[in-house]
Parts: sequence; C-alpha cells; structure tokens
Amino acid sequence: MVLLLQKIDKLYSKLENYHHSHQSQALSSSLEAFHTLVCSSLNSFLSTSRSAGSEVPSFPWIQQCFELIPIINNGFAKLVVAVDYPMTEWEGDSVEEYLRYTLKLLELCNSITCSLSHLGKERLSLSHGLSLVENSSPCLAVEHLRQIQVQPKSLSKDFRFQGNEEHGSREPFTTKKSVIHQALVVMEGMVFWVCGILMSSLVGNTKPYMEMRHSGGRLVSSLLAGLDLSVGEVIVENHGMLKEVKDINDSVAGLVSAIQIGRKSKAEAEELQRRLEMFEKMVEGLGKEVACLFNKVLAGRNQLLNGFQHQKH
Repeated sequence: MVLLLQKIDKLYSKLENYHHSHQSQALSSSLEAFHTLVCSSLNSFLSTSRSAGSEVPSFPWIQQCFELIPIINNGFAKLVVAVDYPMTEWEGDSVEEYLRYTLKLLELCNSITCSLSHLGKERLSLSHGLSLVENSSPCLAVEHLRQIQVQPKSLSKDFRFQGNEEHGSREPFTTKKSVIHQALVVMEGMVFWVCGILMSSLVGNTKPYMEMRHSGGRLVSSLLAGLDLSVGEVIVENHGMLKEVKDINDSVAGLVSAIQIGRKSKAEAEELQRRLEMFEKMVEGLGKEVACLFNKVLAGRNQLLNGFQHQKH
C-alpha cells in the first residue's frame, strides 16, 4: 500500500512538472508573439522612413508613426487573452501600472491635440492674410502673412518612468503576472517613444523626442536598436520640423517678396492656397485619429474601473 502511494505521488509530481513546463512554454510563446508584432510593425515603419528619404518628417510619415500606437495596444490586448489573464484578475500593482500608463497616454493625446490646434490657428491666420491679397489689400496682407510659428514643448517632467530600467534581465517569465508586466514595459516605452516623435514634429523642436526616447529603459532600447538611430537622425537633421510647415513657410516668404517688389503674385498666392488646403486636411485627419485613440483608451479605463467597483459590491 505504501509503495502504491509512493508511485501515485511520483506520477502526480511528474504531471505537475509537465503542466508547469507546458504553461511556462505557452506564456513565453505568447510574449514572444507580442514582441514579434511590435518589431515587425517598427520594421515596416523603418522601411517607409528609408524609402521616403528627404520627405520626412512629413504629415503622412508621422501619421503612419501614430498608427503604431493602436497596433501595439491591440497586440497587448491579444496577449492578455492569449495568456488567459483578464484584468479583473490582475494584482493591484499590475492594475496600478496599467492605469498609470493609460493616464499618461491620455495626457499625451491632449498635448498632441493642443499642438494640432495651434497649427490649425496658424493656418487660419495665413488664410486670412491670403484673402487680403485676393481682395487687393497687399500692404495689409503682408502684416498677416507671417511664417508658421511653432510651440516649444518639454515632456520630461511628466513622462519619466520608474523601475523599467531594471526589469526584464533577470526575472523568468513563468507566471502570467511577469509576462503581463514585461509586455506593459514594452508597450509603455514604445508608445511614448512614438509620442516623442509626434510631439517633436508638431512643435518643430527635437527636445520632446530626445527626452522620450529612453523612457522605456534598456529592454525597449534593445528592441528599437537601429530604428531609434535612424529616426533620431531624421528628427535632428530637420530640427523636428514637418516638411509641410517648411513648404508653407517658403510659400509665405515667396508671396511676401513678390508683394514687396510690386510684382504680380497670383502664382505665389495660388501655391500658398493649395498648400494651406492640403495642410488643413492633414491636421484634421490626424486630429480625428488622436481623438479616436483618446476615446478608446478612456473607455477602456472606465470599463476596467467599473469592473473593479462591481467586484467590491
């Protein structure tokens, strides 16, 4: 009887070890799939950057860059499902980390929206100056035809992450919590790296990008690898300013010069009008995407918080 019990214990022990090993392998595979999704999305963005060459940073380029955010967020959501670890089962520190991430993302969306709003106001001012040219008031128009002014922006004080630097090098990914935690680190670092690119491009200043690029620590830096160097060169070489803003400013300078020397300025006015119309569509298009992301993130936060409130009751 004792011998039989010993055999049963050994059998259960083997089954338990097999189950643990199988679960650990499944968790690692799910995390690897998330990393693969992130890397493939970044590589696609890098290919576009290289093929575009001198055309970046441009509005289409930063729009494609922004589209990385929902891709990474959706990839994280799929990982949560794949490891069968719904947020309602998360431990307190994981919930707090996720809520902190989404709050900062909402704040960044607001910063991007404010920058887009500023660019929209600058466009309206130029459109008014252009209407004065068309109404035969060239002298008055010159006073309004000033180049687009950017808004310097600093993000370092509000968007610095603690604890990410040390995570990921030693902890084995044998639990659902550890897998989710590393995925959160990657998602945070990647998404805010993207936001740094957008903010630098929209405000025409390299500072936001330079401040945000290392926010995810060594783990995120290793995933970015050459991509960060390539994008950094683009941002620094162009001082972060969008190609479309430079083009508009060049058109403004050409139109003002033509007016001041008394030359007919119809061609310059038409070119500026064309560029302003394109610029308006781009600003509005990106603004809608930012608003859509903001609403989705806010809805997800509210759903999570409501779920925990119901659990308490």
